[in-house]
Amino acid sequence: MLFAVPLGFTLPVPSDRVRPMKLQLRLSALALAGFMVFAQAAPDKATPDKAPTEGKAAADSPAADKSDDPISKYAAPQEDAVGDLLLQAMSLLGVAYRFGGNSPDDGLDCSGFIRYVFQKSLRVNLPRTAAGMAKVGKSVGRGELMPGDLVFFNTRGFNYSHVGIYMGNNKFIHAPRTGKNIEVSNLSQSYWTARYNGARRVNRSTAGQAADTSDDVSVKSAAKSSAAPEAAKCRKGKKCKPAPSAAKGKKGAKAEKAAKSAGKKKKGRH
Repeated sequence: MLFAVPLGFTLPVPSDRVRPMKLQLRLSALALAGFMVFAQAAPDKATPDKAPTEGKAAADSPAADKSDDPISKYAAPQEDAVGDLLLQAMSLLGVAYRFGGNSPDDGLDCSGFIRYVFQKSLRVNLPRTAAGMAKVGKSVGRGELMPGDLVFFNTRGFNYSHVGIYMGNNKFIHAPRTGKNIEVSNLSQSYWTARYNGARRVNRSTAGQAADTSDDVSVKSAAKSSAAPEAAKCRKGKKCKPAPSAAKGKKGAKAEKAAKSAGKKKKGRH
C-alpha cells in the first residue's frame, strides 16, 4: 500500500545539529505513522465486495460519520486532522528531551513537545504545562481512547506531571525524561499502567472549557484516599473527625456564644 503525506504537511527542515542517522530515523517514522493511522481505521479482514450485514447500523460501514474524530474540528478536511497530528509528532522521534525546551533544535520536554506538535500541525495553542493541558477538553475513559487524545501520568510524585499523545493500538508518543529522546511507548507496560492518570480529548469547542475530571483515575483515587482514614476510625468506634464545614460551624457557634456572654457582663457593670 502506498502512503502519501497529506496536503499541507511539510517535513521539518533539520538544523545543522541533526545528524544523517537522526534524519533517517525521522523519515522512517513518517512511514510508520502513516501505517498506524490507516491500520487503526482498517477492518481486520478486507471484504470489499461484501455488503453490510442485514440489521447492522449504517454507522458500522467504512463510510460512517467521522464526528467522533477527537480533533476533527481542528483542520480541513476532517479525515486528515489526526494524520497530520501524528505525522508531525512522529517526525520528532529521536529529538532529545530538555526540561523547559520549546523547539526541536534545543530539545523538548513532555508538554513542550505536545504544544509544539499542536501548534505546527493544527495551529492550536495549548497550555504550556501538562497540568494545564489536563484542564482543557473532555475526560476520556481508558477503553474509549482514540488517536490524538492526550494521555496523562504521575511520574514525578504528583498527578498530571507527564503527558503524551495516544496513537492507537495501545501506543503513545512522548518526551520521557532527561537523558532520553522522544519515543513511542506502550500503555500496557507496568510502569505506565501504574502511573496512568487519565486522558483528555481536545477540540475547538472544549479547548477553553474548565476540565471535567469526573472520569479521571486520579480524581477517584484521591477522593477515596481522603475519605478512607476517617472512615476507618469510625468503624473502629473511635471519635470521628468532623468535616471542615462542620468544624467551622462549631467554631462560629462558640465565638457567637462568647460574644453574647461578654455583652451581658458589660451590661451588668453599668
